[in-house]
Amino acid sequence: MIRGGAIGDFILTLPAIRLLRDGLPNPHIEILGYPGITALATMAGLADGLRSIEHGALAPFFAPGAKLDPSLCEYFASFQLVVSYLYDPDGFFAANLEKAGVKTLLKGTHRMDETGDVPAAVQLSQPLHEIALYLEQPWVSLGLPRPATPSPVIAFHPGSGSPRKNWGYERWVELASLLQAESYLVISGEAERGTIDELLAQLQSRGIAFQHLAGVPLTEVAHALSGCRLYLGHDSGISHLAAACDLPSVVLFGQTTPEIWAPRNPGVRVLSAPGGQLAALTPSAVAEVAGRML
Repeated sequence: MIRGGAIGDFILTLPAIRLLRDGLPNPHIEILGYPGITALATMAGLADGLRSIEHGALAPFFAPGAKLDPSLCEYFASFQLVVSYLYDPDGFFAANLEKAGVKTLLKGTHRMDETGDVPAAVQLSQPLHEIALYLEQPWVSLGLPRPATPSPVIAFHPGSGSPRKNWGYERWVELASLLQAESYLVISGEAERGTIDELLAQLQSRGIAFQHLAGVPLTEVAHALSGCRLYLGHDSGISHLAAACDLPSVVLFGQTTPEIWAPRNPGVRVLSAPGGQLAALTPSAVAEVAGRML
C-alpha cells in the first residue's frame, strides 16, 4: 500500500487496509508512506511493516526512462499486489513499477469526488473491487484500551489544515468556559504553530486549567486521547484520530461536506453550521450538544 497525504487522508484509508487484512488469506501488508502517520496502522495491527516515502532513491520512479534503484525494484517486485494512491497523471510511476517487476498494480484516487455523498473511506476502497473486496464498514478503531472511568479532561483541537475550516480561538475559549471541565487537553499541530499561544493565553487569563500537547508522535496523541471523556474539533485529521480512539466526539463542519469527510465511527456527533458558516455556530449551541454527550 503506497499512501502519502496528511493524517486524515491516511486514517480514511485505514478501512481499505483493514479490508485487505480481513479479506485475504494471512496477508503480509506493508505501507510506503510517512512513518509518523503510517505508524497508526501498525498500532492498529493492520500493517506488518512500514517504509518511508521520503526515501531519496524513490524519486527516479516518477521520471520517464530513469535509472531505478535495484534494491527498490527488488522490494516492489517482492509483493503480489501493490495499491498506490499517489498522484501519477502521466503514468510514469506506474510504468516504472511495471519495469521494476510489479505484476499487479491497483490505482486509488488521490482526490475525492465531492459531487455526491459517497464517504471518502468508501471511495478509497474502490480499487479493491478489482480483487472482489467491498467495504462495508467505512471506519476503524485503533483498539486502544479505554479506561472504565475516563479522566475529567475534555480534549479539543482548535485548528485544521485550512483556516476556512476553523471556528476561531475566541469561540473555543468561550466553549471551554461554558463546559467547566476540570481540565482540557489542547492539541495543536504545525498549522497552529504560530498562533496557538494566543489561545493558551486566553485560557490562562480566564483561569481555565489545561494541558497543551504539541510536537509529539501521533501514537502518543492517540494514547492521550483514549483517556479523555470527550473530544471537540473541526474537519481535521485529529478529529479522525479521536474517533478512531473510540472517543465520544463533537465535530464542527462548515463549508466541507460531512457526508464525505466526517468520521463515520459510532459516538461521533457532527454539527453542521447553518449556511456552511462556522461563525453561525454559537458556543452555547455546541456546549448544549457536548453537555448531552457528557
